[in-house]
Amino acid sequence: MTTAVDGSTFRQVLARWPSGVGIVTTAGAAGRHGMTASSFSSVSLDPPLVLVCVDRRLRSHELLDRNGVFAVNVLGRDHIGLGRRFAGMEPEVTDRFAEGDWLPGATGSPVLTDAAAWVDCRVRNGYPGGDHTIFVGDVVAACVPRITSPLLFHSRAWGQLADPLPQSVGITDTGLARTLHEQGAPPRRGARLVATVRAAGIPVVVPHGTLRTTRSAPRWSDAAGTEPRTPAGGPGAPVYATALTAPGPPAVHVRSAAQAAEAAEAGCPRVEVTVPADGTGTAARAVIRAVAGSATTVVARVRDAMAPGVARTVLHTVAALKAAGCAEISLVEARPGPGAAGAPGALDGSPLHLRALLQDVVPEADGLPVRLALRDHHGLGLVNALTAMKSGVRHFEAGLGGCGGLLPTERLVLLCSRMGVSTPVGPEVPRSWVNELERMRYGRPLPARVAPDQ
Repeated sequence: MTTAVDGSTFRQVLARWPSGVGIVTTAGAAGRHGMTASSFSSVSLDPPLVLVCVDRRLRSHELLDRNGVFAVNVLGRDHIGLGRRFAGMEPEVTDRFAEGDWLPGATGSPVLTDAAAWVDCRVRNGYPGGDHTIFVGDVVAACVPRITSPLLFHSRAWGQLADPLPQSVGITDTGLARTLHEQGAPPRRGARLVATVRAAGIPVVVPHGTLRTTRSAPRWSDAAGTEPRTPAGGPGAPVYATALTAPGPPAVHVRSAAQAAEAAEAGCPRVEVTVPADGTGTAARAVIRAVAGSATTVVARVRDAMAPGVARTVLHTVAALKAAGCAEISLVEARPGPGAAGAPGALDGSPLHLRALLQDVVPEADGLPVRLALRDHHGLGLVNALTAMKSGVRHFEAGLGGCGGLLPTERLVLLCSRMGVSTPVGPEVPRSWVNELERMRYGRPLPARVAPDQ
């Protein structure tokens, strides 16, 4: 038969088709064997059938045909080394299974315990397909050992998913009201600024205790013309119940279930609580129980979520918070430690570390909104924000003028405007807010990177 397309052109065309990467394994009298493959596909849901295409010239073909069983292990983004190993790209390797944690599946075929997914199959049919055989397998077992983004193969190169930039992002200011309160800003002017920011479409989170509630009529009171109470031990005049009337009650940051219950009774639509990355979500569960039966939702802020060495615990925490019923989860970057000044390598957050974390967290959240609270160490804040947007994050915490030590709202808005990502306000709007903030502080420097975390 005359071939209409030469082999080189055909390979170039197929190289343009992106695919996942799997390791096809089998086991029998000759021991276990595996090879890297991308020619894998589902065939049927009922019954569950899959297929793999194997070159008839390979030893893998002989063993799979003889054993009558195979498993396909779908590789995660961190399995490039395994993919290369089983593709024969490391000829010095004599035992491919020496790397990775492998266990025998139901058919005896090895399955990778930390694969993105695997299926274990018995061969139903083998069909000739040119220089390959199409093996169709009955799926006898399947598993998703962990939630992670996949390893990809495209144009003869390994890669991973890179989400496009979003059309829009949301911004919540969690630093402004707290900083105004802690530093004793003029209450009325502070109230007007908070109200202006909120009315523009940027929610402002207010610390619990800085505003009065009227217990006889559960609502946040309008303190115009009155002096709101100062919380015990509070460093300055409280902020600004007047801000709550435009355009309605704000979100409130609470430190306990009792505070959450009080906020819910007062009609607060949302409470936020900062929790440790302990894998349990216990603190958030208590707050959720406290607001049960009300319309108040709960946002959990995971403290120090981007610190090195805690990624797995953060994933467990995210899973626990989702199961508990949180409406949103925020990952909070830690402030730099004493040794971090002037040493970018010592910082908790880096674009590579953040991307790796989010590529696991966003799938784990499975549609639950994930928010990010970034710092601006050594100018990395905007780089990390861009990395986050490309990793599936659509909501950020910020602080006007850097309040709360957070990424400044005005810088984040400017970045988004330059990247074609819409935000609640245009880049020219926050400038007037920053000017008012500076006037309120009588020319003192803006409070970026000075306030402790909540």
